[in-house]
Amino acid sequence: MAHYRLVVNGTPQDVEAWDGDMPLLYALRNTLGLHAPKFGCGLGQCGACTVHLEGQPARSCSVRLSDAVGKRITTNEGLGTPERPHPVQAAFIAEQAAQCGYCTNGMVMSAAALLARNPKPTREEAQAALAGNLCRCGSHDRVLRAIARASGQGEA
Repeated sequence: MAHYRLVVNGTPQDVEAWDGDMPLLYALRNTLGLHAPKFGCGLGQCGACTVHLEGQPARSCSVRLSDAVGKRITTNEGLGTPERPHPVQAAFIAEQAAQCGYCTNGMVMSAAALLARNPKPTREEAQAALAGNLCRCGSHDRVLRAIARASGQGEA
């Protein structure tokens, strides 16, 4: 076993693993008990496992544990709290943007990263930021309304 020191949601965390090639997703879910990032495709294509790595959206199923050492990792749990949700989380709740909920983690994390770099995105920019997040439920319009709400550009 090897030890890997991660900084997750602002807190240093020690993870033991047999192999540094293990996906970061497994350490987050199975070792640290953070269940917002979901296992979807395991190929980095669906977005369900999205986290922020140094502030940028990253597919945690495709990031090797050893490559995450020393980098800031933020999960959906680290964006806000139930008492003080991140504006994107609050907007998703207000717009009822989750249907089955499986894609919600990736949508929230991608939207939060978009708004961090572009506080007033157009609808087209929001669509482009979400392009790598698969959703079978068809909640895209509500997700786009949530992004507009979080950016202060709309409420309905």
